[in-house]
Amino acid sequence: MEWSIQEIARLAGTTSRTLRHYDETGLVPPSRTGANGYRYYDADALVRLQRVLLLRDLGLGIPAIAEILHGHDDDTHALELHLTWLREEQRRLDRQISSVESTIHTRRGGEQPMAEQMFDGFDHTRYRDEVEERWGKDAYARSDAWWRGLDADGKKAFQDAAAELILAWREAAARGVDPAGEEAQGLAQRQVDWLRGIPGTPVSGDAPAKEYVVGLGEMYVADPRFAKTYGGEQGAGLVRDAMRVYADRNL
Repeated sequence: MEWSIQEIARLAGTTSRTLRHYDETGLVPPSRTGANGYRYYDADALVRLQRVLLLRDLGLGIPAIAEILHGHDDDTHALELHLTWLREEQRRLDRQISSVESTIHTRRGGEQPMAEQMFDGFDHTRYRDEVEERWGKDAYARSDAWWRGLDADGKKAFQDAAAELILAWREAAARGVDPAGEEAQGLAQRQVDWLRGIPGTPVSGDAPAKEYVVGLGEMYVADPRFAKTYGGEQGAGLVRDAMRVYADRNL
């Protein structure tokens, strides 16, 4: 099957002039030229054009593209490598989108955005050393792989669940609920269930670690970043005390 230069220009969102230029520079020669001088492209030529357009999207000029194409004659293998890069970039952009959406949602609600969420997708490794020191390299690797594997909807659902839980804690703290009472213990159960959904954490799976749950509650108070998230020392203190009671009763 072949396509005319006009058909390819329309399908690829480019112009016949550009395609003629790609022919003249040797980037994408047509599969044949008709007696009337019209250029026609077969499937192999289209694959070649796809590679060129992908490289142009990276900001490369024609000389650089020509050099890359000359060094990688296997179009299929080259596209597989490029696809890997595109998927990594897609995951990074998905995280940035979720991060920005979270900031907008927080600001519209009159809250201060969480720094921990605002820059997700910009440098996902920023807490790597801290996580590995506290819970080991495997914990970071598993949780990082899980987060990278989520699509935009999955990330948003996870962040929305976290935001709703944080708000519930803050409202409970403002009303001075009893950490050992039914409401606070229900929140503690939700907190543990939420943590269970993150692969790599000591509570993931069916057997949460008591020491981890208690230690995490202590960290919410000791670490200013987390204390602020839960509304300050009072809110973080409720989370800590409720999680300690929950751990003593259930773990």
